[in-house]
Amino acid sequence: MALTIPKSLSMTMLISIFCIITSLTRINARKHPDFNLGDEKKTHLRLYFHHVGSGPDPTAVQIASAQSSANSPTKFGIVLMIDEPLTVGPDIRSMPVGRAEGIYGSASKDEVALVMAFNIVFDQGTYNGSTLALLGRNCIYSTGAREMPVVGGTGKFRFARGYDLLKTYSFNTTSGDAVVEHNVFIVHY
Repeated sequence: MALTIPKSLSMTMLISIFCIITSLTRINARKHPDFNLGDEKKTHLRLYFHHVGSGPDPTAVQIASAQSSANSPTKFGIVLMIDEPLTVGPDIRSMPVGRAEGIYGSASKDEVALVMAFNIVFDQGTYNGSTLALLGRNCIYSTGAREMPVVGGTGKFRFARGYDLLKTYSFNTTSGDAVVEHNVFIVHY
């Protein structure tokens, strides 16, 4: 003999079971020591990235390109790997705080616009051992500030979200070397 459950009752039961499981999962997650987040914090950081493409020890190196990249006015298709020093001031000799490690790609045929995916890796000071992850579009020749999202973080920036306002501080048209000011606004735990 088969048991028949009315469709409306079975959907109600499924929703109830789902709600119970979700509640138990939330309760267990809150008790886990690594998930004890504490109070939400807001942090503003001003950092300077030092982009060096010239000389014997570049911080950005080309790792790929398309055949058409050489003839493209925007260098569309070029991909760079970066490991750039971060300092508290625009002078490379100012106090170091970490590195920007990641990848840039020229992603537009119409303007010089990079898709950027990189981590700010703190290896000094208050945030030593923590990271911030950024991913977004950067039109490097735009006047004023450009905005990129902060999509995550680790350590003291666990569950980070926010935005980064980038502004070119200096740019050498001959070498391609640049200093970029980053104002990073972060909400984190």
